[in-house]
Amino acid sequence: MATRLSVNINKIATLRNARGGNLPDVIKVALDCERFGAEGITVHPRPDERHIKYSDVVELKKAVNTEFNIEGYPDERFIELVLKLKPAQVTLVPDEPNVLTSNEGWDTIKNQSFLSSVVTDLRAAGIRVSLFLNPVMEFVEGAKAVNVQRIELFTGRYAALYPENEEKSIEPYVAAADFASEIGLEINAGHDLNLQNLKFFKQHIPALKEVSIGHSLICDALYYGLENTIQLYRRQLSD
Repeated sequence: MATRLSVNINKIATLRNARGGNLPDVIKVALDCERFGAEGITVHPRPDERHIKYSDVVELKKAVNTEFNIEGYPDERFIELVLKLKPAQVTLVPDEPNVLTSNEGWDTIKNQSFLSSVVTDLRAAGIRVSLFLNPVMEFVEGAKAVNVQRIELFTGRYAALYPENEEKSIEPYVAAADFASEIGLEINAGHDLNLQNLKFFKQHIPALKEVSIGHSLICDALYYGLENTIQLYRRQLSD
């Protein structure tokens, strides 16, 4: 099964914001990523707007031609935004406002009531919902209980362990993915996936629908160029 590559363009906005103005232009970069082979665009607006701004998200929704994925913590402002824009997918993450980057998945047991309410509203608007999860069976089962269509496996721990022990690094992800498939959940993945570890992950998670990659891809683009880098990542995902 083909796995879609969604490019997270937050780092492009970080570079723009460091200088002010509109260079680089995040809308143009998103369109270029699509032209270069990306099959989706991901953004993660945070409350302090330190990279992608809420106004960027509005303009990107008008421009993006592939699948648009908006990540974020489901506070009132975020929910208002996504219900207005109705992207193809919303990925819910449990980030506190001051977290530097997403580094933990949902406890779907403790947050079941809250997540059920949010998911119900998003699905009623025709939006596919994915939950950011650690590869823990109970949390995968909890995701099914709150009626999401997908989970996004947090791959930070996989990426950290991969250089030392490939087989050990992938074990909990294979188990979680197999269980998710058995109970009818589709599988995304993201965080610290790169040109070194992506192919191995894909080979062991054949049901993988989509990966969302930003930081590593943009870093690689500094050396290889954006168009070539996107093609390099797509080749890692090829069957």
